[in-house]
This record gives sequence, C-alpha cells and structure tokens, in this order.
Amino acid sequence: MGNIDNILNGHIFIAGPCSIESREHIFKMAKLVKQSGANVLRGGAFKPRTSPDSFQGLGKEAIDYLVEAKHKFDIPIITEIVDQRYLDLYDEVDIIQVGARNMQNFELLKALSKTDKPILLKRNMGATIGEMISASDYLRANGNDKILLCERGIRTFENATRYTFDVNAVAVLKEKTNLKVIVDPSHATGISDYVKSAALAGVAAGCDGLMIEVHDNPEQALTDKDQAISPQQLEEIIVKSKQIYDVLK
Repeated sequence: MGNIDNILNGHIFIAGPCSIESREHIFKMAKLVKQSGANVLRGGAFKPRTSPDSFQGLGKEAIDYLVEAKHKFDIPIITEIVDQRYLDLYDEVDIIQVGARNMQNFELLKALSKTDKPILLKRNMGATIGEMISASDYLRANGNDKILLCERGIRTFENATRYTFDVNAVAVLKEKTNLKVIVDPSHATGISDYVKSAALAGVAAGCDGLMIEVHDNPEQALTDKDQAISPQQLEEIIVKSKQIYDVLK
C-alpha cells in the first residue's frame, strides 16, 4: 500500500463515490479509481444531508466496507466524520475528512487535533478564507500539522453552478499557510460537465491535489449524481493534471 505520508508529500488524487452504497460497489470503485491513477479512495459513510429524507449513509457498516477495500486493493482511504463520538471507528482510516458543514464545529476540531492522523478540512460554503484558516488553527492546536485545506466552492449570487469555485483561494491559502491545498471541483461546480475544467484550473493555480466524485454509473448514484464523473473521465483529468504539474516545476 502506498505510504500515506509519501502520498501527502506528492500530488494527491482522491477519488471515489459520494456515498458508500454497498460492499460490492465500493470494491468495484476502489479497483476502477486506482486503475485511473488515483492514490486515495474516498467514500461517504455518514452523510450530513440538507433534507432528513435524503440518504444518510450506511454509517459504521460503510466504514467497515471501506477498510476492507483499502486492504484488498492496496489503497489508502478517506471518509468524513460528523461527530467526535464516532472517532474510534476511524482507527484504520488514513485521512479523516471534516465536511463543509462542520468546518466550525469547534468541539469536533478540538477532538481531531489530538489525533496524529491527517485531516482534510473543507471550506464552509459561507466562510471567508480567514475563517477557514482559523478553523485549521483549531486542528493544529495540539501539534497535528498534517492538515489539508480543501476549497470546494462558496455560495454567491451566481446560480449557473451549484457553488462558485474560488480559485483565488488556492493562491491565498498557499501564501498564508504552510499547509497542503486540495481542490474539490465536484462540489465547486455540482455539474459533471464542468468538473474537468475546474480541476485543471485548480492545478494550474498551484493546488497540491484534487478530490473528485466518481461513479461507474452516475445516473444510478444514491447521492450527488449530477456531479459524478466516470472513471474514464477521472483518468483523463489525472493525466492532464500531471502534465500541468510538470510544466509548473
């Protein structure tokens, strides 16, 4: 398995389905995203949703499936945590994700600051860059400096896309912090047709990696089907991203 510290010191390509739908499906996706060039597998176990009627994820069962996929396909994993009471379930998770809705859940951030695991912190859709940096300070309060900052779009008056991708944030965060910056073009656009363009714009702006939602059959995805891309599209994005990284050296 790729050493997570080595991966974090290079270009990070995180990919997988929005939600872990079944054991069989996450196994299938693990194989496909790894073949496409991704070096970290993502999948949501606990899904904080706007509507209580929406699919909330499979919880602990999903984490078990994700850990199985990690070992079977030799790929590190990332999944979101929504409550510090669940922290014990994440012993074998390589990177813990703090979602946009929990960016200022300070009790959760304090609990995570006491771990030695890498933490990916997503920007809240209504947060300033300064507020995001302050949230990251909570995570670093007890010496954990393995923090990834994730720009995933902010809410503006524009409604042509789900959110507005703040590409400026990549440069600002890189200048004002010594942390890795990841771009999530899936949430930033909310539309699969625009994911590639936003991803490559983030890479050109200097981000350290990408986090992309991928599904083998996007139309059948249980969550966020409009923004999911295919494994073939993921491979194209990763190939072109590496070409841009080479130019930027």
